[in-house]
Amino acid sequence: MKKGNVFSGIQPSGRLHIGNYVGAMRNMIALQDDYQCIYGIVDYHAITVPFDPKEMEKRIFNCAVDYIAAGIDPQKSILMLQSTVTEHTELAWILNTITPISWLTRVPTFKEKKAQNPDYVNMGLLDYPVLMAADILLYKSVVVPVGEDQLPHLELTREIVRKFNNYFGVTFPEPKEYLGKVTKILGLDGVNKMSKSLDNCIYLDEDKETIWKKLSTAVTDTHRKRRTDPGNPELCNIYTMHLAFSSEKDIDYCSQQCRIAGIGCLDCKKILLENMYAILKPIQERQKELYAKPDYIYDVLANGGRRAKMIAAKTMEEVYEKLGIKRFHQ
Repeated sequence: MKKGNVFSGIQPSGRLHIGNYVGAMRNMIALQDDYQCIYGIVDYHAITVPFDPKEMEKRIFNCAVDYIAAGIDPQKSILMLQSTVTEHTELAWILNTITPISWLTRVPTFKEKKAQNPDYVNMGLLDYPVLMAADILLYKSVVVPVGEDQLPHLELTREIVRKFNNYFGVTFPEPKEYLGKVTKILGLDGVNKMSKSLDNCIYLDEDKETIWKKLSTAVTDTHRKRRTDPGNPELCNIYTMHLAFSSEKDIDYCSQQCRIAGIGCLDCKKILLENMYAILKPIQERQKELYAKPDYIYDVLANGGRRAKMIAAKTMEEVYEKLGIKRFHQ
């Protein structure tokens, strides 16, 4: 017996990086056995920033490959494309009617995106959190695997739930977050969130040599100026990566040796490289297999869309009834 429904989504914004994998995807994989999981490639979210329509199909296809290669099992979970289930945007419009604009302008990611694209501030960007709420609530999700940066969005979703239930009667559950052991990995600069736009990423499909070139110059504990200086692992982004990819034995070793200057930062990074690539290599091998099976990928998304739509339609029937318009939707 499944414990309830789960929804989470990833934008088809290009190659996935280890921040995506650790922050959300690994948690998504962990929930598959205990919950009915619906995982979406959220293409409508992706068009709130400048994009090339000629590249969109490829981006969606590659995202689906990455999902499955990383461990999302289409036999256990529903893998779907957001735009093929029109109930997502329909419910978003309904939720818009009860969501104050002031709730949206306070969301941190809106301020960040506005700063990144000052000439492309659109209604979709402002309304992004309401569509995200609709994504989650359409499946009456009880748990949402998220990265730390998505917590404000999830809290907004709960506020929308409370307001809808208060206005129209209890309809949606308040979803709880599911956070892994490591909730966020900073970029290689050690300051900003790992992001494609900031070019501070390690991608899931990069070979070992490329990863080492990036790791070898990545920022560590900035207070450790010389090899003989003791370091503080809690201030080091490389140590955070160890927590995500290394064994307890290696984590303890690197932590202890860093504090007494027993090893240098490059030594620590070499251990991380081996552990990280041991996890990424099987994913990369699976990616190659899946790229050779395009029909399979398209079939998975089509079947996932049909299965998701069945759940979505049932939810919308209840919403129509609460709004007093069900008779016109029979």
